[in-house]
Amino acid sequence: MVTFRNLVLFLLLLTVAAPILLYTDPSASFTTTPSSKRDFLDEVTALVSIILFPSIDVFFKVYSFLTLFLIQSFNSDGNHLNLLPRESPAVVRRDVVGVVYSTQDSDSSRRQETRGDQFSARVLSATDDETQSQTVNPIQQVTDAASKVVDKPSDMHVSADTSQARERMHVQLIQKATEKVDEQEPKDSGAEKERGNVVMPDAQVRHLKDQLIRAKVYLSLPAAKANPHFVRELRLRVKEVQRVVLDASKDSDLPKNAVEKLKAMEQTLAKGKQIQDDCSTVVKKLRAMLHSAEEQLRVHKKQTMFLTQLTAKTIPKGLHCLPLRLTSDYYALNSSEQQFPNQEKLEDNQLYHYALFSDNVLAASVVVNSTVTNAKHPSKHVFHIVTDRLNYAAMRMWFLNNPPGKATIQVQNVEEFTWLNSSYSPVLKQLSSRSMIDYYFRAHHTNSDANLKFRNPKYLSILNHLRFYLPEIFPKLSKVLFLDDDIVVQKDLSGLWSVDLKGNVNGAVETCGESFHRFDRYLNFSNPLISKNFDPRACGWAYGMNVFDLDEWKRQNITEVYHRWQNLNQDRELWKLGTLPPGLITFWKRTYPLERRWHVLGLGYNPSVNQRDIERAAVVHYNGNLKPWLEIGLPKYRGIWSKHVDYQHVYLRECNINP
Repeated sequence: MVTFRNLVLFLLLLTVAAPILLYTDPSASFTTTPSSKRDFLDEVTALVSIILFPSIDVFFKVYSFLTLFLIQSFNSDGNHLNLLPRESPAVVRRDVVGVVYSTQDSDSSRRQETRGDQFSARVLSATDDETQSQTVNPIQQVTDAASKVVDKPSDMHVSADTSQARERMHVQLIQKATEKVDEQEPKDSGAEKERGNVVMPDAQVRHLKDQLIRAKVYLSLPAAKANPHFVRELRLRVKEVQRVVLDASKDSDLPKNAVEKLKAMEQTLAKGKQIQDDCSTVVKKLRAMLHSAEEQLRVHKKQTMFLTQLTAKTIPKGLHCLPLRLTSDYYALNSSEQQFPNQEKLEDNQLYHYALFSDNVLAASVVVNSTVTNAKHPSKHVFHIVTDRLNYAAMRMWFLNNPPGKATIQVQNVEEFTWLNSSYSPVLKQLSSRSMIDYYFRAHHTNSDANLKFRNPKYLSILNHLRFYLPEIFPKLSKVLFLDDDIVVQKDLSGLWSVDLKGNVNGAVETCGESFHRFDRYLNFSNPLISKNFDPRACGWAYGMNVFDLDEWKRQNITEVYHRWQNLNQDRELWKLGTLPPGLITFWKRTYPLERRWHVLGLGYNPSVNQRDIERAAVVHYNGNLKPWLEIGLPKYRGIWSKHVDYQHVYLRECNINP
């Protein structure tokens, strides 16, 4: 028994002493590579496990104890135990499931740096952002895994085959643990550093602006004013910060000395806090500043609305010049040069017919150009443009000079529609009445409407109401696609002619996603005529791209329905000016909802239209005051429109029309 005990002690001594001699003796007469060192350890430990330990789990526990002992011993001597690949302790690992690396707290990290990174062995830990790191032995991980695989005891006298199998299992588990750690090493350190140093975007810009607000508060407080030295210093800091943050919207815009100015301002503000420590006084001042800012915002909003409405109803100099130049050149042509080709296609129901009513030459050209550009068969598309007398020659000259490829063009003058007169059209009679003009265009009258949008001349233009007379304008056509002049076509529209409207007259995209597109936002439901006939929560729909079945229109006598409601609204009690309210009434229960991908609205007033919806849309609509040909147009959407304008054209260059 004594002999057996001595043998055990000798082998334990050999297991501990041999690695120490091999790894620490600088005068060893032979050299070993890292791989040979690890192989030697594996052979020795495997031999001991075969002789001494009846089960793998018992061996692993002893092996873990010995390994930790070696690590601590080597750390104290400044040597390195390279059982696993070396890694800087500053790296924090969270990616390996159940095995992650972390640094110690800040004090221990500083101690490790001063010791020259002596702690080079891997310390495995389970890391939590809210708890302290706990050290875990990597061998213990392997031990736990092995204990799950081999769970039953063995005899002291094991067979050679069983011992070899356990040896192979031990070596494989150690190698897998090492390889798994090595695989994670190169790719995770950068990502973890990013996660460990989360920085809010544009934090410095916001901090600087907050400092300016705090500085203004201190400058207005009596206690601070009583200290002239502090006031001079604070005003100097304010000027410095204002120069730094002048045009900066993000941190990358700030100059290099921004941090320096930020720190200097913070020090000065700290002095102000010492001078004025009465919180109630500061709160009162902040409330006064907030009230003043809200009042200024209200005034600016009112001014912005007025100026926007004013700009929307005015004509830029370039758009005023363009029709003048075109008209002059048109009348210089002889009669044969003033005619469009392919006029025999104008009444062919096998083709795709578009109705466009506009007095804006440039806008009409974008509608036609974008449609033809995206058409699969341009020769099958026919555009019927109706304009007023002032722009008739200019519109014809533009398309004579810039024909839309193989498509067909017709330009008509609304003044030549002799059937369209005040005795036939109630709206024409109302628009020409003195009471209507006074109501919407004389602001000093007590009965004038407060809504500035109704001061736009388009509401008194008959071109805006021609959409209700499509069968009269195109008596031989069966189906027409109506387009506004503030749209851009992005895809082929020929598929709309094959849409089955299921007996309806109007095909349109519904706009009930927002509350202001319901019926009650357009019609006066306090009037019994409206409340008895319509649903206030019914979905509205969009004018601007509409498929009209003219045969069904005639069969259901839609024009007469429109006239009847216009006569009832003579005193403007049912709705205000415009074409959408009477359209909702006229086509009530006669409108077929098209898929939303056909028509996306809002580019003339909403800067937050979904970009994906815009890209998928067949037609985008600049409804609103911010038209793309005006300077007030939204810059983010202007490119969709301007790419269909040739700004190098001689007429545009002469009239100084630029993107």
